[in-house]
Amino acid sequence: MIPLNRRHFSLAVLAALAGCGAPQAKRPQFKTYSGPPVTQVVVYKGQRRMHLVSGQAVLRSYDFGLDFQPVGHKQFEGDGKTPEWVYFVDRFNPRSRYHLSVGISYSNERDRAFAAQLGRDPGGDIMFHGRGPEGNEQVRKKRDWTAGCITVSDEEIEDIYAMLQPGVPVVIYA
Repeated sequence: MIPLNRRHFSLAVLAALAGCGAPQAKRPQFKTYSGPPVTQVVVYKGQRRMHLVSGQAVLRSYDFGLDFQPVGHKQFEGDGKTPEWVYFVDRFNPRSRYHLSVGISYSNERDRAFAAQLGRDPGGDIMFHGRGPEGNEQVRKKRDWTAGCITVSDEEIEDIYAMLQPGVPVVIYA
């Protein structure tokens, strides 16, 4: 056994007190999902309705908010539109400023080629995401407030985050 002198004792007390400091920022509790696999996400922008589908069965459905210019296909960075086409789940962000987020593969080769013809940037970073602290205030003001993303409640994005896997097709209709 190593004898503790006053210095060792003081360092041990300080280390213990450091662990009692300011509370850590709240991290999302990751849900798990053990049901049928989601084989596609179907998004109807005009109806503001999204379905998580397994085969022919709808597993879950959600209402959502869109961007600040919701009508039409996203073509350029900053146009305030959500893309319309077939994309794929391609990333997950557990540290999103909007609680959690799931990325889709916009912009694809087709989107980039169209924008390049006009000398523009197609933009990117399109996500399904929660509201987070900033989004809750925006939702109180208006339903459509994102910069091209699809937003649901923080509780709903926890379910979506748990249910989706990379590579799942996301079909977005007008």
